[in-house]
Amino acid sequence: MPKSPGTKPSVLFVCVHNAGRSQMAAAWLTHLAGDRVEVRSAGSNPGAEVNPAAVAAMAEAGIDISAEVPKILTIDAVKESDVCITMGCGDTCPVFPGKRYLDWTLDDPAGQGVEAVRPIRDEIKALVEGLIAEIAPAKPEATA
Repeated sequence: MPKSPGTKPSVLFVCVHNAGRSQMAAAWLTHLAGDRVEVRSAGSNPGAEVNPAAVAAMAEAGIDISAEVPKILTIDAVKESDVCITMGCGDTCPVFPGKRYLDWTLDDPAGQGVEAVRPIRDEIKALVEGLIAEIAPAKPEATA
């Protein structure tokens, strides 16, 4: 999966505003996989700030994304990633040979309250857990 043996896989999460879904996914992947995966997120048309309802929903799960800032999607970010996961941004993500592309169909949390964002947060967590099991499973503990 990684570009070269012995390196960790890299994942890029992309949504339109990089203010909700992709921010939550990046935070979940960082939280659950630790340093086993390199994580990026970006948007095709980044918003001014991370969605406050997404920040609140993630805080309820013990993850602080309040300092995150939406970032513009760049060709370099795609080139440097092994897996590109889009979330409702259509065809705006550049496609390069040798990359793995996934599209996660998720409701958009934009304009929603925290009550509506919680199920999106939980669905993203489940998808991220499946991704980790595939690309960066935890190594079994050595027994003495």
